Amino acid sequence: MALKTGFVGLPNVGKSTLFNALVENGKADAANFPFCTIEPNVGIVAVPDDRLDVLSNLSKSTKMVPTTVEFVDIAGLVKGASEGAGLGNKFLSHIREVDLIIQVVRCFEDDDIIHVDGKVDPIADAETINSELALCDYAQIEKRMERLGKTGRKAGEEKIKHETETAALERIVAALEAGLPARSVALTKEEQPMVDALTLLTSKRVVYAANVSEDDLADMGASNEFVRLLREKAAGEGNEVVVVSAQVESELTDLPVEDRLEFLEALGVKEGGLKSLITTAYKCLGLRTYFTSGVQETRAWTIREGMTAPQAAGVIHTDFEKGFIRAETVGYGDFVDCGDVNTAKEKGKWRSEGKEYVVNEGDVMLFRFNV
Repeated sequence: MALKTGFVGLPNVGKSTLFNALVENGKADAANFPFCTIEPNVGIVAVPDDRLDVLSNLSKSTKMVPTTVEFVDIAGLVKGASEGAGLGNKFLSHIREVDLIIQVVRCFEDDDIIHVDGKVDPIADAETINSELALCDYAQIEKRMERLGKTGRKAGEEKIKHETETAALERIVAALEAGLPARSVALTKEEQPMVDALTLLTSKRVVYAANVSEDDLADMGASNEFVRLLREKAAGEGNEVVVVSAQVESELTDLPVEDRLEFLEALGVKEGGLKSLITTAYKCLGLRTYFTSGVQETRAWTIREGMTAPQAAGVIHTDFEKGFIRAETVGYGDFVDCGDVNTAKEKGKWRSEGKEYVVNEGDVMLFRFNV
């Protein structure tokens, strides 16, 4: 279950520069993965994870396969897009498919790069984007409620379903009119799938990518007033801010992979923007990583927090879930301490777990199944 994220932002904020650099850097991060750019605005990159190298070396694996993230550079989202400006609603089909929105916000001054509104104002930029998304949701809900109204003669169970959905949509409309996103509205277990079917844009989690100059990376924007204001806004919304520099990420693409860490360290930075963004995205969406590791290959798998062993097995193949017998597992730290499976078994760290076992972050798994 690969994570899919959409990059949005106003013109001249560095969105496409950051997108292109992250895709190029992600391609170089894992030698054995067949990367691709599906379209000019879509790229698949490896999720950076040092644990893969460690497990691969311990298991003497022939192949190492990271889990992936799909990045989509979504064009056409400008002020007035909901009314046809820019590319109008053409961006909608792309953005509705993503799991999370990365909103690139300009937090740097540069007289050579003209801001679309004449001045750098990250709060106004973010509010412009959020307003356009909300207006699109409002229009979609209106259409849906019209259709529900036309089927008012329904009786019995169908009538109850329509009334339930209408009540949920009315609460979301009230939230949108109050300047709140759809995700702020509490929904019942009956209402949730009905609303999910609409793929409302403001129901998606948002990560703000504060695009700063090279000089502001060392302290992660702590001395940048624009970043401070953006962090305040994000905290009030329950969203996250990741400080990145499209300029630095672009410069990294020109360096050999082995020189990139040294370059970042010289800037006083511990990790690149790709790892920071993906780590934050995983946190926001409640995603976890588990591993399978053997002589043939070591591979990372993405699951949702709370998934049981059979569900995690189903991410590999549906037959694994259908015919699940048991899972044999050891925590990543214990596996590294032991050095191999046999030692883990001798020390009692290698466990057998049943259908109710909830997979933990970093578990090394072996599934037994029969179909």
